[in-house]
Amino acid sequence: MKTLLTNARIIDGTSAQEVSGSVALEGQTISGVGQIEPSGFDQIFDTQGLVVAPGFIDTHSHSDLEVFRDNRLLPKICQGVTTELLGQDGISIAPLPEQFISPWRKNLAGLDGDMEEFDWTFRTTDNYLRLLEKNHSSTNLFYLAPHGNVRMEAMGLDGRLATADELKLMDQILERELSVGSYGLSTGLIYMPCAYSDTNELTSLCRVAARYDVPLVIHQRSEADTIIESMEEVISAGRDSGVKIHFSHFKLCGKNNAHLFDKVLALLDQAQAQGLTISFDQYPYVAGSTMLGVILPPWAHNGGTDQLLARLTNPADRAKMIRDIENGLPGWDNFVAFAGFDGIFITSVKNSQNASAIGHNLTELGKARGKDPLEATFDLLYEEDNAVGMVDYYGLEEHVKTFMSRPEQNVCTDGLMAGSPHPRVYGAFPRVLGKYVRQEKVMPLNEAVHKMTGRPASVFGLKDRGRIAPGYKADLVVFDPATIIDQGTFENPRQHPLGIKQVFVNGSLTVDNGQYLPGALYGQVLRRSAV
Repeated sequence: MKTLLTNARIIDGTSAQEVSGSVALEGQTISGVGQIEPSGFDQIFDTQGLVVAPGFIDTHSHSDLEVFRDNRLLPKICQGVTTELLGQDGISIAPLPEQFISPWRKNLAGLDGDMEEFDWTFRTTDNYLRLLEKNHSSTNLFYLAPHGNVRMEAMGLDGRLATADELKLMDQILERELSVGSYGLSTGLIYMPCAYSDTNELTSLCRVAARYDVPLVIHQRSEADTIIESMEEVISAGRDSGVKIHFSHFKLCGKNNAHLFDKVLALLDQAQAQGLTISFDQYPYVAGSTMLGVILPPWAHNGGTDQLLARLTNPADRAKMIRDIENGLPGWDNFVAFAGFDGIFITSVKNSQNASAIGHNLTELGKARGKDPLEATFDLLYEEDNAVGMVDYYGLEEHVKTFMSRPEQNVCTDGLMAGSPHPRVYGAFPRVLGKYVRQEKVMPLNEAVHKMTGRPASVFGLKDRGRIAPGYKADLVVFDPATIIDQGTFENPRQHPLGIKQVFVNGSLTVDNGQYLPGALYGQVLRRSAV
């Protein structure tokens, strides 16, 4: 099939200025760009002066399980995302030894949801990627090897430091997972069991990643009070291992921490001046989203979710949790301290009897149950087996804009898909193009497109995506820069954006006039070639 897109404003993903012309596709590949004679093509689309850009690359996605629930992935494809990076935050689907399936499903449910009908006995990343290949999807999918899964296979879910032999085993497991095509190592140092690791463990795993020339993708240990110490830990691991560093959903949490902002920027500059490769992704909102269980002190999760649930029934443990939340712990990001009960909202539960909690903050949850907000929250976490999602209001708009303008930045959704999700699931990319480019002029359009396409492709080694040029894969989005905008709100998040005209995935039309075409499952599972 030969396809031609004519009368286009071509923004090629490299930061170059736009040019007028046509884009020719042959099969899955871009075959020509520029002034092209419109003859000999099977189909011709007149873009009528709209922008044609590379398909957007979402470098922080939580579609790992959702793709088996609904492989259309409508929130992503309808905002122009053609490629998603799975395996985030150090806790994902694979690897998964069979003896840990039950506790791991509970641990993962607050981020990626759960599925009874899914066959969880795949064990390795290679087998998980094979399941993705058989399943098909509207978007391309690629994967990170998650630290927590690797640690679980090597030493279970205990909250302790690894022995030398366990470190060696973790390195071997990570090597196995990278050798089958994973694009990096992820960790989430606020999530269990990753949080139980020390810098030595992190550095050891980073040395393996560096040998494969893939990045460390890290939800760092603190994004709030101790963010400077947290960044210094990550930079130290990068310096000692030689790994490239990619900070996940980079931000500064807590308005009371605004005085740290300049120090954060200075650390980025210093690390790069010392020769480290630093990048980060960001969603364009002053509210974040994760599993509600992170408001509990780390020790509460020791041994996995089943142990957590037992502690939630113990009055002495509950009292200790409340003391730690009220007083804080060294090095622990206390979400209640920086967001407050009024700034943390329930977004998802798994049981229908608790659906009325969705959309309410923790203060309102306490009032509805006639209890202290923390006691009511503990009850909810217990009733839901810890499978509760939340939105938290964390920061300042001026910080969002400054991070967005940094050369290290690329755009992501970090979209948790369940319940009443954060609106970033449906609108992160159009929000940047509409609010921050067109309305507020934070950056020019060609630079924003680069941060959605060519830049993330370069960071993660996608050699043939993220650019409009002959020989590159024909992942394309056609959008109207005068109207593109997100429509989802925190009250009504499940709304597709305006301004997306067409989306092509591997050369095939997938979205037309903003509407997904039924059966358009042209995405591919991408595997990185072993070094």
